[in-house]
This record gives sequence, C-alpha cells and structure tokens, in this order.
Amino acid sequence: MPPRSLERSRTDLADFLRRRRERLLPADLGLPPGKRRRTPGLRREEVAVLAGVGLTWYTWLEQGRDIGVSEDFLLRLAKVLKLDDAECGHLFMLAHGRPPRAEPYRWPAVRPRVQQLMDEMADRPSCVLNLRWDVIAWNDGADRLFGLTQRDMSGRNMLRMMFADPEFRRRLPSWRDEARGLVEALRRDFALVADDAGMREFVDDLVRVSPDFRKWWAQAQDCPAGRGPATILDNGRERRFDQEVLIVDEYRHLRMVVYFETEEIENLTTDRGGPLERSSPGLSG
Repeated sequence: MPPRSLERSRTDLADFLRRRRERLLPADLGLPPGKRRRTPGLRREEVAVLAGVGLTWYTWLEQGRDIGVSEDFLLRLAKVLKLDDAECGHLFMLAHGRPPRAEPYRWPAVRPRVQQLMDEMADRPSCVLNLRWDVIAWNDGADRLFGLTQRDMSGRNMLRMMFADPEFRRRLPSWRDEARGLVEALRRDFALVADDAGMREFVDDLVRVSPDFRKWWAQAQDCPAGRGPATILDNGRERRFDQEVLIVDEYRHLRMVVYFETEEIENLTTDRGGPLERSSPGLSG
C-alpha cells in the first residue's frame, strides 16, 4: 500500500475536525445557545477560543492548510471536541503521524463493561494496570490474592508490592526469578516513555528502596519478561499461575492481567485428551 501523502493527511484532518465540531452543541461545553445557527454544531470561533488559539489560525487548520501544530494544542483540542481515546489517537495520527504520548502515571477509570467482565470472573484474579504498573481496577479474586483494598493508592502498584513490601515478598517462594522478569517487562514499558519525568521518578524511587531492583535495572537480565508473580502462598497453600494479558485501552496503555491457576489449565488439558497450546506469560500484543 503506498504511503499516505501529506496532502491526503491534511484533507482527512480537515474533514475529521469539521465533523467532530459539527456534532457538538454549545450546551455540551457550557456555552449559551446564542442566536440562530445556520450550520450544525459549534462555530469555529468557539472552538478556537476554547482551544486557546486565534480564529484565523484554527480556520487554516480546519481548511487543511500546511501549518504546524504542537502536541499540547492537539491535547487541548481533543478535550474541546470531547474526543474519546481512539479519536484522540486518530487526531494525532493525522496531524503528527504518531499516537499521543503515553501517560504512565495517569489513574483513569476503566469502562463499566471492563469492570463487569472482571467481576464476572470473580474466582479468577484479574486486574487492570497502567504503564507504570499501578493497579487501577480489580475484581474480588485479585483483592483476595493481593489485598488491594487494604492498600492505599500508592501501595496498589505491582512493582512496589514486589520490591518494597517485605510481607508480600515472603509470600512469593520464587521471588528472585519472578522479580527479575518483572524488571525486564518494566524496561520495555519505560522505553515507550523514557523522557517522561513521572516515569523516571517512579523508576528512581524503586532504585532507592530496593538494592535488587537497582542491580537488575542497571544491567539487562537474560530472562523472559513477566506480568506478575507466578507462585503465591495463599493461606499457607502454594498456588501457581500463568498470566494472560489483554489490551483494555490501546492509547492509554491499559492492560488487563488475568491469572489462570496452572492446576486448572492442567485439568483442562487432561479433559481434552491432548496438549493445550499456552501462550507466554509476557505481554500480549
């Protein structure tokens, strides 16, 4: 497929902005209805004011003229036009040829159906992580396994639990091998937002509190990346898990980690009378 031309991208951007502007009403943004409108939706001058730019400049943008736009402006414009995450990503691809920057420490709410899906799997521990590994949503199974509701917001982070919580560490018989795998997974996530001050601060904090993390972070480890502890002592019983990772939100880097007990998988393999294909516990997609 031939590459998209700059002219085609500007035309698509102009059409996208116009259609998104016309679907909004002044009341959607707390504006008075004003006089009778000859065209649907917001006026260009209303979008320009709310986005903090001049009318002429915004008009040129919506006409598809060759003008440069900053990332901060695109984020403001996405907010004014009430774009969802997929639409915001599309706006950035049209204007910059890349998605918006990741927000590793954002605490967004998951969509209700995502929470419903996890709740319906209450016996299978499941949680949603952002790029910094904060646990931002979970089901009862994950709460029972990790004690999430008993932790404050800063403590609901899978890496802090692994490296800065001695009590949790004592519940992990294979901590050393599994923790190294999590460091390697974080290294991949960090590469997506290496210039983000919040992500650097998070890594620096783990370096300060954990000599093991400091040692492993300084030098890449020859081990597969993981997405959570695989062997956990639960009321004195050792439970072994494989994790499957599902993308919940591509642009906000939200991922659902679902824990499957290996005993359950082995039983399923036996019931089917043959080997069950299993994926790596690393990040899917």
